Amino acid sequence: MTTQLVQAAPVSPGVSSARRNPWLVAGGIAAVALVAWPWTAGQFVLHLAILACINVVIVNGLSLIDRSGQLSFGHSAPVALGAYGSVMLASMAGMGVIWSAGLALGMVALVAGLLGWVILRLKGVYFVLVTFAFAELVRLALLDAVSFTGGANGIAAIPPLQIGDWTFDTRERFYALALTLALASVALLVWLFKRPLGQAMDAVAANPALAESTGLNVLRIQIVAYAAGSVLAGLGGVLIARYIGFISPESFNTSASVAFITMLVIGGRKSLYGPVLGALVLTPLPELFRGAVQTQHMFYGAALILILRFLPGGIASVLKFKRQPGSPT
Repeated sequence: MTTQLVQAAPVSPGVSSARRNPWLVAGGIAAVALVAWPWTAGQFVLHLAILACINVVIVNGLSLIDRSGQLSFGHSAPVALGAYGSVMLASMAGMGVIWSAGLALGMVALVAGLLGWVILRLKGVYFVLVTFAFAELVRLALLDAVSFTGGANGIAAIPPLQIGDWTFDTRERFYALALTLALASVALLVWLFKRPLGQAMDAVAANPALAESTGLNVLRIQIVAYAAGSVLAGLGGVLIARYIGFISPESFNTSASVAFITMLVIGGRKSLYGPVLGALVLTPLPELFRGAVQTQHMFYGAALILILRFLPGGIASVLKFKRQPGSPT
């Protein structure tokens, strides 16, 4: 009588990893539920979710600059340039939304590249002060160019975003777009920091002199990071203009730059997912204190101090992901 040997089918690495780490599966399910929840939670939650997604895109740009060794205190400037540039090109030059947004982001990249070539030779507090001055210069220029920008009155009645036959004129639709771009920006950074260019940025941030001695062009790498981070910020500005339907110079003041830095620091500067966590926490936080008009800033400041005191590495430091060797943080 013949016998048949039954060989067990091999278990794929993904399934084996999921069995060994059930928290990974639970985290994935929770993430999917969190992403889908705003569609069923009402218009107010949907509004906050859209703002959080836009902030993720903007703060990812700031994170990219920071990961190259420089921290910009004027991140509101490329946001403003992206917002005003796309709207003005569409209204004055008669361009479509996509073409006007693409050209505006190209202009943001050009301005950031030229500016970076000049100011990225500065280090530490000097770079911070120059970026702050540039952001104020952009804001004042927008205030003074009344015939083009509307001055302090801003630009109102901005048409909703339209891509082909799709018009993103409802919060449900715009949330889908903002969520897609937010996830794409996160995926871009994850992909980048697995590549030699991203690893070179980390090396430049860790020790510029040592990176230069190994043959890396520190200035060129930082210019690339500054321009790419500014383009992400400009994309956030395009989304703000088309979603809110109104922009003014005061929408991009110093408080906006401080908010972006705070999101990055609270979420975790050393983590690729820090901007996501920072935006998810700090975007709705002011709304929770909205009822306490006189003391909301005190509550907001206290919450930030407590997070920084007990979580110096940001919220991302709480998450204990098991990383493979060579994977980005």
